[in-house]
Amino acid sequence: MTRKTFRPDNIPTLKTFSLFKRGLLVMLITGGLTGCSTFKLEKNAEPVEQKSRFSIGLGLFGGGDKSQILNSEQEMGVNGFIWQATLEALSFMPMTSADPIGGIVITDWYQSRSAPKERFKVTVYILDKNLRADGVRVSAFKQEMTSNGWQDVSIKPEIAIKLENAILSRARELHILTLETRN
Repeated sequence: MTRKTFRPDNIPTLKTFSLFKRGLLVMLITGGLTGCSTFKLEKNAEPVEQKSRFSIGLGLFGGGDKSQILNSEQEMGVNGFIWQATLEALSFMPMTSADPIGGIVITDWYQSRSAPKERFKVTVYILDKNLRADGVRVSAFKQEMTSNGWQDVSIKPEIAIKLENAILSRARELHILTLETRN
């Protein structure tokens, strides 16, 4: 004689419960790792013992004391004026990637309506935290439509140099405007 056991379908099985625990563990680890990136080192920061225990933990959830909040120049890994000037100069092109910490801006291919058989792509590298002439490097790429599809075409180096100069000129203007508003 075989004994049958009754198990309702609405009771979670051990496998479902195990998956739930794993998912919860992944979320906790991800949240913990994300929280680690909110703590930044400050040059003139108080030692941890002098801060209240409560304010250190709340930085993870958006609270905390004002000394943990850094201004935009300290948070960025590059010069803020060059960064802003780069975004303004390339604002007409679709962006693929913009990393203010690493200082790299990559555009997607841009096609002008006046020249639909050619397209351009630009990558800007911001190399320094200081506003310097050698603090930015631009790489420009061009493709033309042929019967075989899009083909790479050589581009004059002057185009990248002109774009670098435009970015640096705008960055200087932004810097001067900032100085004027402080005085």
